[in-house]
Amino acid sequence: MENMPLLVLILSAVVKILIIVHMLIIGVMVMIWAERRVSGWMQDRLGPNRVGPQGLLQPIADGLKFMFKEDLIPNHVDKPLYVLAPAMLLVPALITVAVVPFGGSITLFGYEIPLQIADINIGILYILAVTSLGVYGVVLGAWASNNKYSLLGGLRSSAQMISYELTLGLAIIGILMLTSSLSLRTIAIEQGAYPWQWNFLIHFPAFLAFTTAMFAETNRLPFDLAEAEQELVAGYHTEYSSMKFAMFFMAEYMNMIVGSAVVVTLFLGGWHFFGLENIGGPVWSGLISFGIFFLKTAIFLFVFIWVRWTLPRFRYDQLMNFGWKFLLPVALTSIVVTGTLWITTGSRLIVGIGNVIAAFIVVSIVAGLLVMNKAPEPAIQDDDSRFTPTALDAVE
Repeated sequence: MENMPLLVLILSAVVKILIIVHMLIIGVMVMIWAERRVSGWMQDRLGPNRVGPQGLLQPIADGLKFMFKEDLIPNHVDKPLYVLAPAMLLVPALITVAVVPFGGSITLFGYEIPLQIADINIGILYILAVTSLGVYGVVLGAWASNNKYSLLGGLRSSAQMISYELTLGLAIIGILMLTSSLSLRTIAIEQGAYPWQWNFLIHFPAFLAFTTAMFAETNRLPFDLAEAEQELVAGYHTEYSSMKFAMFFMAEYMNMIVGSAVVVTLFLGGWHFFGLENIGGPVWSGLISFGIFFLKTAIFLFVFIWVRWTLPRFRYDQLMNFGWKFLLPVALTSIVVTGTLWITTGSRLIVGIGNVIAAFIVVSIVAGLLVMNKAPEPAIQDDDSRFTPTALDAVE
């Protein structure tokens, strides 16, 4: 790629950008359909099946509905921030994918073109920095709406995202220690072709912590406290309608797709799978590697839907306690154990076993401390004391 002429480099980058952006938009449409069909299957009902075969055209119908709905802007909102907020949530979701490698490389016209828009050597830092900007879209939308329910949703979301971003960042430190690189392509290549070499086994507690934190970052059940309809009407987007609401909707699904792609790259071997990515010539091997990456991402997206329709929503105090008292200690322990065992033994197997044992010990200690510090329930009092005195008692 370093020897590639500037014109070829620019043209290949533009083509890759167009392909990936269009695939993200199509992926959002597919996820809207899949969410409703899979939820119908899990709940033993049909789901959308009227618009097109098996309801495949339902996302197009939804998009047309949003486009032709009246775009209401209430008089009491802060209009500039109100209009800007959906874009501030959607744009970070779009540009994060720039550093994610979605395959090996493909050779065209004598040039080897990597299946990645930009292979920068600080790819992980770029993802953490850009994804942290998404909270501004939520908070600004809530603040600009000038609505108490929206504001409560924005406050919940900001506290939740900041809390779980700590776990999100700390959970990948062990991977960076063993890889000695911040480049996502290098991390994927270092894992190798076989599942027992992938990072999800070596850093299994960190993998669980990272995945859980990603659920919280994307505001998905059981972490969708920012838009809990039973409590906050619709949360931070209560005052939005038409395409502005659709942009919030699209951003959530784009974040799911990009988050799944990042998990596949960091923990699940990227585009590698038993050497299948090397089959074929210089063109077919690249296409096969892209297909492998696509299938892994699709499986993880199914897990997103599966969890949503399986687990109930947390209480807000449970949400914060889980992040600060369980996930954060597990992520910190993973850093210490990985660093210590890697320096002393140099064995990935020992690092993996040590991480699991240390995480089990930490979770057990934290759970024990929480149970011990739980306030005792008051003893049952006499029957007479359970009745509140009335005005008639006072007169007597």
